[in-house]
Amino acid sequence: MKSSIIIVLCFLTGVLLSYFQCIPAFLFKYDYSIYILPIMMFFVGMSIGADLKSLVRPIRQYKSRIILIPLSTITGTLLACLLLSFFMQSIPLRETVAIGSGFGYYSLSAIFLTQLAGSDIGMMALISNMTREIFALLAIPLLAHYCGKLAPIAAAGATSIDTTLPIISQACGKDYVVISVFHGIIVDISVPVIISLLYL
Repeated sequence: MKSSIIIVLCFLTGVLLSYFQCIPAFLFKYDYSIYILPIMMFFVGMSIGADLKSLVRPIRQYKSRIILIPLSTITGTLLACLLLSFFMQSIPLRETVAIGSGFGYYSLSAIFLTQLAGSDIGMMALISNMTREIFALLAIPLLAHYCGKLAPIAAAGATSIDTTLPIISQACGKDYVVISVFHGIIVDISVPVIISLLYL
């Protein structure tokens, strides 16, 4: 829990420093985040490589049922969006489901929906999916403790392959890293597919 809070506080500090123009202008010339994520993945890979046997255990345990994990995340999210649409009278059903179909992949879903449904829906997708990622970062340790080791992976959605992976590895153990990566790949692929189908 402590590490998740630190991550979110770092994010909020960056937002505030940028908003109040406390950061030198030259730092905005490059997107440094594209370098940080590969470094994080490198260290996660190091921890996995130190115990390769842990990669085989979850596959032996779940076998073909491993596909049910991302399918459950996708189905559960879409059903929740359908239920939420009854309380969101100002936003059409299709848009509500499309926003949720980002599964935390805020950069891709926001771009897709800005093109397909307009800038307002694109902004909602950005905020909604970014919020899912932040809440996942905060809740992963609690979910792992109280709801089982698969709950944090489902909550992370598409981010289980990248930004939330180090926290999932820490909270759930290295045995669940392979499941998390597999889950993230399938959910990532589903984002453009589902959103495109909604706007055929």
